[in-house]
Amino acid sequence: MKIELWAIGKTNEKYLEAGIEIFEKRLKNYLPFTFHILPDIKLKTTDGALIKKKESEMVLSKLASEDYLVLLDEQGREYSSTELAQWLERRLSSSQRKMVFLIGGAFGFSPDVYARANEQLALSKLTFSHQMVRLFFLEQLYRAMTILKNEPYHNG
Repeated sequence: MKIELWAIGKTNEKYLEAGIEIFEKRLKNYLPFTFHILPDIKLKTTDGALIKKKESEMVLSKLASEDYLVLLDEQGREYSSTELAQWLERRLSSSQRKMVFLIGGAFGFSPDVYARANEQLALSKLTFSHQMVRLFFLEQLYRAMTILKNEPYHNG
């Protein structure tokens, strides 16, 4: 199965970009992985609902009907690192060919994206910036792979 992480908008912080690059490289040793940055929606408004609607149109136009969509959302299901690894192992052995993890923009997801999603995953009960979530998620995905391969990173 191919794994993709989609995020809306560029990362503005160099320290986050450096961390993201590290885990992106490491992940490619375990599975086919791609990180896609989707463009920010440029509107002359601060209307969050309208921005979410435009973002959802963009995201939904890029998804194939058979893609397994997982939203990284604060209302999603929380897992420990070991539970996430077990969940990922089950997903990787399924018949889907591609799983897309989606990090929304600053205003979150529209109802259309929630309706299309197969699952929602929360990294924490805490709220993180959508830019920091990229690094945190990649680290947890890498950690899950090392757990599945019984490698020492998880305990380090």
